[in-house]
Amino acid sequence: MRRALTIILPLAMLGGLLALGDNYVLRLATTVAMYAALAVAWNIVGGFTGYPSFATAAFFGLGAYAGGVALVHGVPLVPAWIGAGIVTAAFAAALGLAILHLRGHYFAIGSLVVADVLREVTNTSTSLTGGGMGLNVPLIVGTPDAQARFILVSMTAVAVAAFVASIWIDRARLGVALRCIEQNEDAAQVIGIDTRRAKIAAFALSSLFIGIAGAIYASWVTYIDPTDVYDVSLSIKPIIMALLGGVGTIAGPVIGAFAFLALEELIWRNSLNFHAGILGLLVVALVLFLPGGLRTFHGRSVWLWVKLAVRGRKTP
Repeated sequence: MRRALTIILPLAMLGGLLALGDNYVLRLATTVAMYAALAVAWNIVGGFTGYPSFATAAFFGLGAYAGGVALVHGVPLVPAWIGAGIVTAAFAAALGLAILHLRGHYFAIGSLVVADVLREVTNTSTSLTGGGMGLNVPLIVGTPDAQARFILVSMTAVAVAAFVASIWIDRARLGVALRCIEQNEDAAQVIGIDTRRAKIAAFALSSLFIGIAGAIYASWVTYIDPTDVYDVSLSIKPIIMALLGGVGTIAGPVIGAFAFLALEELIWRNSLNFHAGILGLLVVALVLFLPGGLRTFHGRSVWLWVKLAVRGRKTP
C-alpha cells in the first residue's frame, strides 16, 4: 500500500502542477523529478548492492550528449531519448566488466574518474559534440509553456519507471542476489550467486534511467557543454538524496529528492560561495547522525529526538 501511494501521490501532484503551475513551479517540479530519477537509479547500485558508485555524472553526461547528437542528426525526440539510455546502459555494462571487480573506495575512485575521461573525450570530439563550445540541441515543437509541461511529464515518467524497476528488482532474483552481495559478497559467491553478472546487470539498469534523464535534460535546456553535464555534483547529489531518505529502501530516494530540493532552494541559493562545503558537511552529518535517513523519524526515533530537544532546553 505504501509503495502504491509513493507512485499515486506524485502523479496526483503532477496533475495539479500541469493544471495550475506557473513556469517557476514547473521548473521546480521538473528538477525534483530529475533528482528522483537519479537517486532511485543510483540506489539500485549504491543501496541494493552496497557499491559506492560515483559514475552518475558520467552516465548523465553521456546520455545528454547521445540524445543531443541524435536529435541534431534528425532522430525523432522519444527514440533519441530511449536510444541515449541504451547507449549509456551498453557503456555501463562494458565499464562494469572493467571496474566492478574492485570494492570499497577502490571502486569509488574508479567510478569517479570516468566522468573526467568522458569530459576530455567530448572536448576533443569537436566535429561530433562541438567540443568545449558546447552543443545546441533542437527545440521541442510548441509554445514555451507546452514545452515545459511536456518535459515535466517526460522526466516524471522516467522517475516513475525507475521506481517501478526498483520495486521489480527488489522482488526478483536479481534483488536477492544484490542484497546478498551487499551483506557479504564472498559468501554470496559460495552459495552459487553469479555476483559479477548481478552487479553488471544492476549497473546497466541504473545507468539506463540516468542516461534517459540526461537526454531529456539536454532537450530541456537546449544547450549543453561538458562542464555542465559532467559536473561532479551530479555524482554527489544522488548519494545525498539516498542518504536523506534511506539508502537501500524503495521510497527513500524519492523522499530524499524532495528534501534535497527544499534544502537547495532554501539554503544553498543564498550560500553559493559555500555550496561545496555544505555538501560535504551534509554527507558527514547524515552518515554520523542519521544513517537510516528521514524514514527513521517515526515511533521511538521521534520521541528520542523530542527528548533530546527538551533536555537541551533545560540545560543552562
